[in-house]
Amino acid sequence: MSKINLLNLTPADADAALEAFFRDRGEPLYRARQVARRLWQAPVRSFADITELPLALREALEQSFELPEMSIATQQLSADGTRKFLFRLADGEAIETVSIPDADRLTLCISSQAGCALQCAFCATGKMGFTRNLEPYEIACQVREMALLDPPIAVTNIVFMGMGEPLMNWRAVNSSLTILNDPAGLGIGARHITVSTVGILPGIVALAERPEQFRLAISVHAPTDELRRSLMPINTKYPLSEVIEAAKSFDRRVTFEYVMLGGVNDRDEDARELMKLAQECKAFVNLIPLHPGGAGDFTPTTADSIRRFAAMLRRGGLSVAIRKSRGKDIAAACGQLRVERHRRRRPVGAEHNGGVEVA
Repeated sequence: MSKINLLNLTPADADAALEAFFRDRGEPLYRARQVARRLWQAPVRSFADITELPLALREALEQSFELPEMSIATQQLSADGTRKFLFRLADGEAIETVSIPDADRLTLCISSQAGCALQCAFCATGKMGFTRNLEPYEIACQVREMALLDPPIAVTNIVFMGMGEPLMNWRAVNSSLTILNDPAGLGIGARHITVSTVGILPGIVALAERPEQFRLAISVHAPTDELRRSLMPINTKYPLSEVIEAAKSFDRRVTFEYVMLGGVNDRDEDARELMKLAQECKAFVNLIPLHPGGAGDFTPTTADSIRRFAAMLRRGGLSVAIRKSRGKDIAAACGQLRVERHRRRRPVGAEHNGGVEVA
């Protein structure tokens, strides 16, 4: 019989599997709680490290269950404190995770797919093509691995803004959200977890149906369908107007992500169009300076022009932030390190291995 991957289960399902295991062995059920605590709350690398259990039980657990490791292939530390990790998966694939300190917060930017099929024109991940969806444990374990470092990194916030489109891997993302948020899992508050999407409508519906207050960020990046289609091919399937309607019906505050591309989407008329869209949704607008590593043939908008653009939006009554550009010295643009270390994949269509399911 194949071993059960306990890290691929929600905390409730892992509890049930462990209780059945110890019950069958005639052991007290508090043993199940001892092991469950070591999955996420006080994680260990192997069952052998659960030294509060007798050796015989640790060996028996090893025969029935597994705790897969994600090895760090490369890590880089920026002068500004940003750290980037390239994780090697069991099948040889690699994904990226970035930790971003800011005062008393530590945000972890996590991946949901190996590569990305969407081929947005300004994104380094899109250049590598798409390989596969991640499993729930491969998503959640990016956070778990931070606790296993020496010294550990204490994560306070999660953003699904790494490699891949989270809502095209909804089944795994859905389970990983439970693991991340559940007090018996990683225990990160729902309002501190943001799912970023280009606007996959079935996935937005599924996220809205969850009772927790998870945050939604929409990668807008252009205020008109014509311009957005030229930058983001997915806009043909999910037009901007439909994405905005979905954002309006989302019952929590929505953030618009807007990467600033010099001479492309940073004109005064772009600001006015974006203002109208954001006013419709009462959206918070996050202006993102283009990271040189993900720029392709694009030129970053100047700092002065970004400030002017932000001022126009604020005059329209909108809440606006200009994201700090972090990790410029360590290839921190999403996908950049992966592209540098590994060969590119042949691009595939966005429908491949999509797995979008409305709950």
